[in-house]
Amino acid sequence: MIWMQKPTLEALQKACKNTMCDHLGMEFTDVGDDYLVAKMPVDQRTKQPAGLLHGGASVALAETLGSVASLFCIPSNQKMPVGIEINANHLKSATSGFVSGKVTPIRVGQNLHVWNIEIHNEKSELVCVSRLSVMIVDKKQ
Repeated sequence: MIWMQKPTLEALQKACKNTMCDHLGMEFTDVGDDYLVAKMPVDQRTKQPAGLLHGGASVALAETLGSVASLFCIPSNQKMPVGIEINANHLKSATSGFVSGKVTPIRVGQNLHVWNIEIHNEKSELVCVSRLSVMIVDKKQ
């Protein structure tokens, strides 16, 4: 298990309250020993003008999953995660329903976390694959 604090669905939703993930309708749906899953609607908040899921919305879901996962891997409330690099390959479009992202660790160190995020549509087709690097820094007092 990678968690310093075992995440619950309630705690995950609370971490996202009044943030962009809340605004975009993201909802955490599963917690495992080394992964988190969240879904996001493909609707007017997350589509580009052509009616497809916006690549930026996929990246927002990926960064949310990785950053929140890092938050629960930090042993001290004196530290916080900050994203330092993200990439995404958009592999398939989505036009309706929901997409679901699953984050798994590549490396969880003391100062650097690297996450793999896969986003699938409702047919379980891979829509986007992303990698996020997160630095663990001291909280500003």
